[in-house]
Amino acid sequence: MTAASTSTAQDVRVMSLVGVAHCSSHFFQLALPPLFPLLKEAFGASYTELGLVMTLFFAASGVAQTPAGFAVDRHGAARILAGGVLLLGLGAILAAFAPGILWLMPAALLMGLGNSVFHPADYAILSHRVSGARMGRAFSVHTVGGTLGWAVAPVLMVPLAGATSWRMALLVVGVAGVVLAAVMWASRPHLETAGAAREAAHDRGPGLGGQIRLLLIAPILMCFAFFVLQSTAFLAIQGFMPLSLVSLYDLSLLLAGSTVTAYMLGSAAGSAVGGVYADRNGSYQRIIAAGLFLSGMAMLVVGHVAMPLPLLMAMIAVSGALQGFTTPSRDMLVRSAAPPGASGKVFGFVYSGLDLGAMLAPPAVGWLLDAGRPKAVFVVIAGVTIASLLTAVGVRTRRMAAGEPA
Repeated sequence: MTAASTSTAQDVRVMSLVGVAHCSSHFFQLALPPLFPLLKEAFGASYTELGLVMTLFFAASGVAQTPAGFAVDRHGAARILAGGVLLLGLGAILAAFAPGILWLMPAALLMGLGNSVFHPADYAILSHRVSGARMGRAFSVHTVGGTLGWAVAPVLMVPLAGATSWRMALLVVGVAGVVLAAVMWASRPHLETAGAAREAAHDRGPGLGGQIRLLLIAPILMCFAFFVLQSTAFLAIQGFMPLSLVSLYDLSLLLAGSTVTAYMLGSAAGSAVGGVYADRNGSYQRIIAAGLFLSGMAMLVVGHVAMPLPLLMAMIAVSGALQGFTTPSRDMLVRSAAPPGASGKVFGFVYSGLDLGAMLAPPAVGWLLDAGRPKAVFVVIAGVTIASLLTAVGVRTRRMAAGEPA
């Protein structure tokens, strides 16, 4: 094989492994919620109690992401990634044997800790192991893998639980997670960043206090704010757009729920195209600004203009595609804002903004629906989407040398 073909094969292998790992992360995020009706009946629990289980998941994930990033930068990403997948699988197995609602909480905490490693580990691996010329496509594969995990979870968990039981469904996917962890462990030679991490730790100089201060510089805080706002918009779309559409346009719950599928499929397609475009055009902030502005405006139209169902679905899918188109440029922006040798901790810190948004958004948006203001939900979606682009365009980045890992 020529050097070029060897490089291409290596890049494809790394991107595929990271994409599958990220798919598992998003899959396990939604492994429990589709089973809530069955868990409610089995344990005599309320939806509030079951919701607390997911709050614990995201709280553990958000709190642990930055420490996971420090660990990635110091010890390398491959072992930590395999460990994260293993914790997700073991958490699902623990949930399968839960005798009561309280036992789901430690399972959720364990899964949340596992979920915390993916963004710092994945982005460190891609930054160090994939050619710079394919970095946008690498980030798009990562995003598409996660989106597919979200899409597959309810489609798999509900029929599997129906054919067997909710315990068996969790046991099966938990064992699959353990097997995937073994695959990731065996793939360490293709994923390891330990050598680069040790070199960066040796050259970095500042102690723990200096490294923490590194995360509090303006570009990194702007990226963190961006992710908080993006998560707020996404949670409003994923959790409350269907209910808003039922109130506004008298759609059935089934049809309204399918609008989220349309949005996510559009987002996955947009991410795939956006990765290619980001590799060919380095104007990341312009891409983000244009895509998010148009996406926000499309959602504003959806909430205020009655239209035939096919056109409504198309408009929502287009909004998702526009948002998805920006995600590789978003990740390239974070990469270029990160100081050398700090990609793990920076990606861990800024992506913890997603978990913060996931915890804060539901009560606020739910209050709007309780107050009988479904149109306001789309105003919030459009408003925070546009606000997020303002934080992105305000990020000052450093110029990266060709082929430089973050």
